[in-house]
Amino acid sequence: MAYADLLARLASVRALGVELGLGRMRLALDKLGNPQRRFRAVQIAGTNGKGSTAAMTEALLRTAGLRTGLYTSPHLARFTERIRIAGQEIDGERLAALDSRVAATGVPLTYFEVATALAFLAMAEDGVDIAVLETGLGGRLDAVTTCEPLATAVTSIGIDHTGYLGTKLTDIAREKAGIIKAGVPCFVGRLPDEADAVIAGVAAAAGAPLARVGRDFVLPRSPVALGGAHQRSNAAIAVALARVAAESLGKPLDDAAIASGLASVQWPGRLEAVADDVWLDCAHNVEAARALAAALPTVLRGRRIVLLMSIVDDKDPAGIFAALGRAAPAAVVVTHSSNPRALPIHTLMAAARPCFPGADVFGHDDPLEALAAARARAGAGAGAGQKGAVVVCGSIFLVGQLRAHLRGEPVDPVPTSDPVGTQR
Repeated sequence: MAYADLLARLASVRALGVELGLGRMRLALDKLGNPQRRFRAVQIAGTNGKGSTAAMTEALLRTAGLRTGLYTSPHLARFTERIRIAGQEIDGERLAALDSRVAATGVPLTYFEVATALAFLAMAEDGVDIAVLETGLGGRLDAVTTCEPLATAVTSIGIDHTGYLGTKLTDIAREKAGIIKAGVPCFVGRLPDEADAVIAGVAAAAGAPLARVGRDFVLPRSPVALGGAHQRSNAAIAVALARVAAESLGKPLDDAAIASGLASVQWPGRLEAVADDVWLDCAHNVEAARALAAALPTVLRGRRIVLLMSIVDDKDPAGIFAALGRAAPAAVVVTHSSNPRALPIHTLMAAARPCFPGADVFGHDDPLEALAAARARAGAGAGAGQKGAVVVCGSIFLVGQLRAHLRGEPVDPVPTSDPVGTQR
């Protein structure tokens, strides 16, 4: 099977939608020889911050001299971004060869289950010492939860994916808490009180040691390469996870390794500068938008801001726009990402105008035309000797599309994405 064939197969199973549960995954893994048992792992869940925390944890462990695996989702431009071995994106043809074995199990796996099985197989066969695994959706019934972690983490809990996880913070917390295992330490970020109580209750019932950031472990002193104050909490969780994992493998982390790992970590699309006037951030829900708005004054240091945004139909556009209102942008440009669930421009403009009373709000159907218009608007009002800043956010799909364009990176010949929004 060639990589293009794998992408076509993923597109076909994507049409089946989402079906949470562990039964199919466990059956397929058993037929594959249970590759998830051939490496150590840490598992990370959370509404926001889990990808950044995973990236930092992997960087720390690799700095300590361990052979690492990293599994994250979704991807920006290429499906192969989801699986990294020793810091390197996996080869598509290699992944396609592994998928022939996944398909041969005959188990009707969903899109995300296929991806997770491929990650487990790749990491087992490439001999990783430790895998850092980001939970996809929720936790209790997520395919990644079939792993056997030596530590877990919950970075944050907010309202998102309500069609699958529930509409209350307590419901969502209970789903995220499903990654907690008996006797396995769990590290948590700063959570709303009602969510924290649920996590604590599940941990106590499982006999899992629970440690909270700011109380049981502290923010690292070392600088963090990822921008924004919210990344300090994520970094603290990453250090705690990496310490447990490294010590269990006889490679304890020293202060130098921690400083090097946090300073070198890269995580695309998270307050990432891809040009001298364009920043990308995957903030796509209200909590993430608040964190972005809080970070922009420090990152952009007084630059004139133009937001470039698209939002998909299962999000809260009014809430996202209201959160970003704190950034006081000079203009807001809305567009339509390549994702079929992207909200229409007129819907976004109607939701945006009340939230940005001092800004010019306008739209362009084509994302590249929207980018050009946003850059022109940012530059037109900047002070002498200083460029304005375009901040692309609101949609992972828009960030991925524009990042590949601006960096000249390859994209998959058959675009695929997780089928959140469809349920079978």
